[in-house]
Amino acid sequence: MLIVRATKKLLARIGPANLHDEESTTLLGPWYANTLPWRPQTALFVNERTLLPALVPLAPAATLLDRISDHIATVMAAHGTPDAVVQSERLQMNKHRVAGTANRSVVGIMNEFSYLATIYRANDPGQTLLDIALRLAQTPCSPLYRKNVSPDRELAALLESTT
Repeated sequence: MLIVRATKKLLARIGPANLHDEESTTLLGPWYANTLPWRPQTALFVNERTLLPALVPLAPAATLLDRISDHIATVMAAHGTPDAVVQSERLQMNKHRVAGTANRSVVGIMNEFSYLATIYRANDPGQTLLDIALRLAQTPCSPLYRKNVSPDRELAALLESTT
């Protein structure tokens, strides 16, 4: 089961939190989410464990959580995640719950990614959401300084430790 920890801004769009003391069963754990004020509107997802970002078209907001598994799987595959792991994550993410944010550090990283993504998009409007997410994943993040420095390296280290 996928746990999505959404900001108040996003909860207003997708509906109220419905978490009932469940834990995420995915390898990567919970994902944090917020909206970006772009046209078309976009949602930014950041994984709590690795800080890996994923950008997803927000509209239609009612189906955002039903669509997220495909987008996260695409981002994981673009980072070289083995197909078996990607498929396992995708299957587990088909069931999901929503909660409010709980980790201020991840919310701070999400804010930094929002700022950087807006700059990357303005400097090169032809980039896809996947291109921007891959570029964000190379960003050094202070919570990862004592580990692997950037989300892409943190994901690679996590995958290496589990195989």
